[in-house]
Amino acid sequence: RNEPLKKERLKWKSDYPMTDGQLRSKRDEFWDTAPAFEGRKEIWDALKAAAYAAEANDHELAQAILDGASITLPHGTLCECYDELGNRYQLPIYCLSPPVNLLLEHMEEESLEPPEPPPSVRREFPLKVRLSTGKDVRLSASLPDTVGQLKRQLHAQEGIEPSWQRWFFSGKLLTDRTRLQETKIQKDFVIQVIINQPPPPQD
Repeated sequence: RNEPLKKERLKWKSDYPMTDGQLRSKRDEFWDTAPAFEGRKEIWDALKAAAYAAEANDHELAQAILDGASITLPHGTLCECYDELGNRYQLPIYCLSPPVNLLLEHMEEESLEPPEPPPSVRREFPLKVRLSTGKDVRLSASLPDTVGQLKRQLHAQEGIEPSWQRWFFSGKLLTDRTRLQETKIQKDFVIQVIINQPPPPQD
């Protein structure tokens, strides 16, 4: 029994969201090890080429590769295939289509510190912060700056560790990744900085 390769993509969900890079290395690992277990290497090579062609929506090429290698598909998918000698080949679904919960690479990068804007864009203004010790400090800030960057600036000026600082504006706690422009801060507004300094170690 041989059915033509179906055109619809198989939908599946990974146990954990994986990135494109992780998917590629998982596939490479399978294609590197599969021929060692069973079947003929030339059939595995044909299946690999057909799987990539099908994923690129070139179904005619995929079908031509399968026909050329005399590979039969009982169900019209590459999940289960047979060569002309009756050897069975099974392809894991992750080699046939990406998972529906595939992470795009740029989402990973966003979790890092946002890139600093080029110098030409920086329009600096004095930012007033009021420390919980009662002291007012002026920092040089620009709207694309993140709170994390400003905490480091306060640390450089006043020696207060960034991890001790908690920044509040309009009653809201600002996270390190918050940019000033997101806080809608105006020129003469004051940001409150609560300092949670750990107690000195007791001898």
